[in-house]
Amino acid sequence: MKLRRKLLVVAAVAAAGLGTAIIPMTSSNAAVACVAAWSSSAVYVGGNQASQNGHNYTAKWWTQNESPATHSGQWDVWADNGACGGTNPTTPPTTGPTTNPPSTGTKMAAAPYVYPGWGNPPAPSTVTSATGIKSFTMAFVLASNGCNPAWDGEGGLTGGVHASYISQIKAAGADVVPSIGGWSGNKLGPNCTTTAALAGAYQKVIDAFGLKAIDIDIENTDEFENTAVQDRVLGALKIIKQNNPSVKTIVTFGTSTTGPTYYGTRLVQQAKALGANIDIFTQMPFDFGGGSDMYTATVNASEGLKNLLKTTFGYTDAQAYSHMGISGMNGLSDQQELTSTDTWTRIRDYAKGKGFARFAFWAVNRDRGCAGGGVVSNCSGIAQADWAFTKISAGF
Repeated sequence: MKLRRKLLVVAAVAAAGLGTAIIPMTSSNAAVACVAAWSSSAVYVGGNQASQNGHNYTAKWWTQNESPATHSGQWDVWADNGACGGTNPTTPPTTGPTTNPPSTGTKMAAAPYVYPGWGNPPAPSTVTSATGIKSFTMAFVLASNGCNPAWDGEGGLTGGVHASYISQIKAAGADVVPSIGGWSGNKLGPNCTTTAALAGAYQKVIDAFGLKAIDIDIENTDEFENTAVQDRVLGALKIIKQNNPSVKTIVTFGTSTTGPTYYGTRLVQQAKALGANIDIFTQMPFDFGGGSDMYTATVNASEGLKNLLKTTFGYTDAQAYSHMGISGMNGLSDQQELTSTDTWTRIRDYAKGKGFARFAFWAVNRDRGCAGGGVVSNCSGIAQADWAFTKISAGF
């Protein structure tokens, strides 16, 4: 996402008591029966059900010792199926693996990038009310005074324009996923000289915002194409996953029109070799050199990643797709490649149909029309309705 960095340089809900046995009711609005009570020692896989505190829950992926009552948020392991009554057996599920399998890239709400303070950032309430979008990816956390995370490498994490914008997003009923890294700037990967130190910096971001997901946007020669730093990032994310099992770990990186480049391939293979347990691999299918058919290029790049994930991890097609994400660039890319609203709709439908885990674009600030405006920070360079790409993304 070169443009964004160039521009910066230029400018427990718990019901009272467990469900108890009641006399069967015959009315049409009787509560459904509670399924087997959740057990902290039981292993649950996607589709398994359990009840706790008068609610039924369904597991989205493999889990053990994660209470449904406190792990049923948007990106958590349990889906809350609502209140239940009736019998509450205590037999735990009898199916499922007995060892922890690789993480699953459980689907997240579409979360286009937004960057406060530049490119005429829109009011979050305006965008959410016009589009129905429920989540944003906020750029960028960089390094300050060594291995200290700070928005754009200045100040800290909890003050300034970013903190204000996060408050506005939450007031509008949406979530925020801070993104760490980017194309340029002073990044944490090279500045945190050990894996443990880098993991500690990532943990500060998680703790500051109570994150359910963390996005590491790994780019350029200082991180993505630096093998020592690439391994450091993966090692740090392994520690993050060990210490925060419910936090989704995401790596976002560039690609070719046929799939991961040498360094992208290395990133995936090293994630396996190091046991990093990455949840979602997100490719940025743009800046291919100009003139691309962006739908075809995006699909081909994604299929290339799918095949790499299959051979590296032994996934099925469906499992590979569930670990994948797309982060495009709306309108004109840095290299004048054109992604129209129609093309973006087709890309969304492809990603949704295949069961991708993540869907984003750069950036909401640019999601305004300016036909002939070129590649700029506050509009897409093409004719479009305001917030059209965000609205399309919300349908993911």
